[in-house]
Amino acid sequence: MTHDDPWWEPPVAGTEAEHLVGALDRLRATFRWKADDLDAAGLRARVGASSLTLGGLLKHLAFVEDHMSGPRLSGAPLGPPWDAVDWSADPGWDFTSAAADRPEDLYALYDAAVERSRARIGEALAAGGPGRLVHLAWPDGRRLSLRRLLCDVIEEYGRHTGHADLLREAVDGVTGEDPPPGWRPVSGSAVR
Repeated sequence: MTHDDPWWEPPVAGTEAEHLVGALDRLRATFRWKADDLDAAGLRARVGASSLTLGGLLKHLAFVEDHMSGPRLSGAPLGPPWDAVDWSADPGWDFTSAAADRPEDLYALYDAAVERSRARIGEALAAGGPGRLVHLAWPDGRRLSLRRLLCDVIEEYGRHTGHADLLREAVDGVTGEDPPPGWRPVSGSAVR
Protein backbone atom coordinates (compact mmCIF):
# COMPACT_ATOMS: atom_id res chain seq x y z
CA MET A 1 0.00 0.00 0.00
CA THR A 2 1.27 3.47 -0.78
CA HIS A 3 0.58 6.63 1.17
CA ASP A 4 -2.01 7.48 -1.49
CA ASP A 5 -4.07 4.30 -1.04
CA PRO A 6 -7.25 4.64 1.03
CA TRP A 7 -7.06 3.09 4.51
CA TRP A 8 -9.67 0.49 3.57
CA GLU A 9 -7.83 -0.82 0.51
CA PRO A 10 -6.55 -4.43 0.91
CA PRO A 11 -2.87 -5.06 0.24
CA VAL A 12 -1.77 -5.48 -3.36
CA ALA A 13 0.39 -8.51 -2.58
CA GLY A 14 0.16 -9.44 1.09
CA THR A 15 0.00 -12.63 3.06
CA GLU A 16 -3.11 -14.79 3.22
CA ALA A 17 -4.01 -13.32 6.61
CA GLU A 18 -3.48 -9.76 5.34
CA HIS A 19 -5.75 -10.44 2.36
CA LEU A 20 -8.51 -11.98 4.48
CA VAL A 21 -8.46 -9.12 6.98
CA GLY A 22 -8.05 -6.59 4.15
CA ALA A 23 -11.10 -7.92 2.31
CA LEU A 24 -13.13 -7.80 5.53
CA ASP A 25 -11.95 -4.28 6.38
CA ARG A 26 -12.82 -3.04 2.89
CA LEU A 27 -16.35 -4.38 3.26
CA ARG A 28 -16.59 -2.93 6.77
CA ALA A 29 -15.57 0.49 5.44
CA THR A 30 -17.94 0.33 2.48
CA PHE A 31 -20.83 -0.76 4.70
CA ARG A 32 -20.03 1.93 7.30
CA TRP A 33 -19.90 4.58 4.56
CA LYS A 34 -23.29 3.46 3.24
CA ALA A 35 -24.79 3.75 6.74
CA ASP A 36 -22.96 6.92 7.81
CA ASP A 37 -24.33 10.36 8.61
CA LEU A 38 -28.02 9.51 8.82
CA ASP A 39 -30.66 10.60 11.28
CA ALA A 40 -33.22 8.27 12.85
CA ALA A 41 -35.56 8.52 9.84
CA GLY A 42 -32.76 7.61 7.44
CA LEU A 43 -31.70 4.65 9.58
CA ARG A 44 -35.33 3.42 9.72
CA ALA A 45 -36.10 3.81 5.99
CA ARG A 46 -37.25 0.70 4.14
CA VAL A 47 -37.43 -0.29 0.49
CA GLY A 48 -40.53 -1.98 -0.87
CA ALA A 49 -41.87 -4.92 1.10
CA SER A 50 -38.56 -5.56 2.89
CA SER A 51 -38.31 -4.85 6.61
CA LEU A 52 -34.54 -4.27 6.39
CA THR A 53 -33.22 -0.90 7.51
CA LEU A 54 -29.73 0.56 7.72
CA GLY A 55 -30.17 0.84 11.49
CA GLY A 56 -31.13 -2.84 11.66
CA LEU A 57 -28.11 -3.73 9.55
CA LEU A 58 -25.79 -1.69 11.80
CA LYS A 59 -27.07 -3.55 14.85
CA HIS A 60 -27.08 -6.95 13.13
CA LEU A 61 -23.50 -6.58 11.90
CA ALA A 62 -22.43 -5.43 15.38
CA PHE A 63 -23.91 -8.71 16.65
CA VAL A 64 -22.17 -10.67 13.88
CA GLU A 65 -18.82 -9.09 14.82
CA ASP A 66 -19.23 -9.90 18.53
CA HIS A 67 -20.63 -13.40 17.93
CA MET A 68 -17.94 -14.30 15.42
CA SER A 69 -15.06 -12.96 17.52
CA GLY A 70 -16.43 -14.27 20.83
CA PRO A 71 -18.40 -17.53 21.03
CA ARG A 72 -17.43 -18.80 17.58
CA LEU A 73 -13.76 -17.87 17.77
CA SER A 74 -12.92 -18.73 21.38
CA GLY A 75 -16.08 -19.87 23.13
CA ALA A 76 -16.20 -16.63 25.14
CA PRO A 77 -19.74 -15.63 26.12
CA LEU A 78 -21.49 -12.68 24.53
CA GLY A 79 -21.54 -9.45 26.49
CA PRO A 80 -24.12 -6.66 26.58
CA PRO A 81 -26.52 -6.05 24.97
CA TRP A 82 -26.56 -9.51 23.35
CA ASP A 83 -26.41 -11.53 26.57
CA ALA A 84 -29.76 -10.14 27.78
CA VAL A 85 -31.71 -11.08 24.62
CA ASP A 86 -34.08 -14.03 24.49
CA TRP A 87 -33.02 -15.08 20.99
CA SER A 88 -35.42 -18.03 20.89
CA ALA A 89 -38.38 -15.68 21.49
CA ASP A 90 -37.15 -13.06 19.00
CA PRO A 91 -34.48 -14.42 16.62
CA GLY A 92 -34.53 -11.16 14.63
CA TRP A 93 -34.12 -8.91 17.67
CA ASP A 94 -30.95 -7.30 16.33
CA PHE A 95 -32.80 -6.18 13.19
CA THR A 96 -36.10 -5.15 14.76
CA SER A 97 -34.97 -3.52 18.01
CA ALA A 98 -32.81 -1.00 16.15
CA ALA A 99 -35.89 1.10 15.37
CA ALA A 100 -36.00 2.13 19.05
CA ASP A 101 -32.29 3.02 19.23
CA ARG A 102 -30.83 6.49 18.83
CA PRO A 103 -28.55 6.86 15.78
CA GLU A 104 -25.52 7.72 17.92
CA ASP A 105 -26.06 4.53 19.94
CA LEU A 106 -26.27 2.38 16.80
CA TYR A 107 -23.08 3.87 15.36
CA ALA A 108 -21.25 3.48 18.69
CA LEU A 109 -22.45 -0.12 19.11
CA TYR A 110 -21.28 -1.05 15.61
CA ASP A 111 -17.93 0.77 15.83
CA ALA A 112 -17.10 -0.74 19.24
CA ALA A 113 -17.98 -4.25 18.04
CA VAL A 114 -15.72 -3.86 15.00
CA GLU A 115 -12.82 -2.68 17.15
CA ARG A 116 -13.25 -5.61 19.59
CA SER A 117 -13.44 -8.01 16.68
CA ARG A 118 -10.37 -6.54 14.99
CA ALA A 119 -8.35 -6.97 18.19
CA ARG A 120 -9.54 -10.54 18.82
CA ILE A 121 -8.98 -11.62 15.21
CA GLY A 122 -5.53 -10.01 15.23
CA GLU A 123 -4.60 -11.94 18.38
CA ALA A 124 -5.92 -15.21 16.94
CA LEU A 125 -4.02 -14.73 13.67
CA ALA A 126 -0.83 -13.94 15.59
CA ALA A 127 -1.31 -17.09 17.69
CA GLY A 128 -1.80 -19.53 14.83
CA GLY A 129 -2.59 -17.97 11.47
CA PRO A 130 -5.62 -18.57 9.26
CA GLY A 131 -5.36 -22.35 9.60
CA ARG A 132 -5.80 -22.20 13.36
CA LEU A 133 -8.88 -24.07 14.57
CA VAL A 134 -11.56 -22.04 16.32
CA HIS A 135 -14.09 -22.99 18.98
CA LEU A 136 -17.00 -23.43 16.55
CA ALA A 137 -17.50 -27.04 15.50
CA TRP A 138 -19.95 -28.95 13.32
CA PRO A 139 -22.20 -31.51 15.03
CA ASP A 140 -19.77 -34.30 14.08
CA GLY A 141 -17.00 -32.56 16.03
CA ARG A 142 -15.02 -31.07 13.14
CA ARG A 143 -13.82 -27.61 14.14
CA LEU A 144 -13.69 -24.75 11.68
CA SER A 145 -10.52 -22.89 10.81
CA LEU A 146 -10.10 -19.19 11.40
CA ARG A 147 -9.86 -18.92 7.60
CA ARG A 148 -13.38 -20.39 7.24
CA LEU A 149 -14.73 -18.14 9.99
CA LEU A 150 -13.31 -15.04 8.30
CA CYS A 151 -14.67 -16.12 4.90
CA ASP A 152 -18.12 -16.58 6.45
CA VAL A 153 -18.00 -13.04 7.87
CA ILE A 154 -16.80 -11.65 4.54
CA GLU A 155 -19.78 -13.36 2.89
CA GLU A 156 -22.16 -11.90 5.50
CA TYR A 157 -20.79 -8.41 4.88
CA GLY A 158 -21.00 -8.86 1.12
CA ARG A 159 -24.69 -9.71 1.35
CA HIS A 160 -25.54 -6.88 3.71
CA THR A 161 -23.39 -4.27 1.97
CA GLY A 162 -25.49 -4.97 -1.13
CA HIS A 163 -28.62 -4.38 0.95
CA ALA A 164 -27.09 -1.16 2.28
CA ASP A 165 -26.46 0.02 -1.31
CA LEU A 166 -30.16 -0.16 -2.10
CA LEU A 167 -31.31 1.29 1.20
CA ARG A 168 -28.93 4.26 1.09
CA GLU A 169 -29.83 5.09 -2.49
CA ALA A 170 -33.50 5.13 -1.49
CA VAL A 171 -32.78 7.43 1.48
CA ASP A 172 -30.81 10.18 -0.26
CA GLY A 173 -29.50 8.96 -3.61
CA VAL A 174 -25.95 8.16 -2.45
CA THR A 175 -24.42 5.49 -4.70
CA GLY A 176 -20.98 4.09 -5.37
CA GLU A 177 -18.79 1.08 -4.85
CA ASP A 178 -16.20 2.54 -2.46
CA PRO A 179 -16.15 5.48 -0.10
CA PRO A 180 -14.84 8.66 -1.73
CA PRO A 181 -11.14 9.47 -1.31
CA GLY A 182 -10.37 10.77 2.17
CA TRP A 183 -13.66 9.53 3.66
CA ARG A 184 -13.90 9.13 7.41
CA PRO A 185 -17.07 8.36 9.37
CA VAL A 186 -19.02 11.42 10.41
CA SER A 187 -21.40 9.71 12.83
CA GLY A 188 -20.41 7.93 16.01
CA SER A 189 -16.89 7.05 16.99
CA ALA A 190 -13.97 7.23 14.62
CA VAL A 191 -13.14 4.14 12.61
CA ARG A 192 -9.44 3.28 12.30
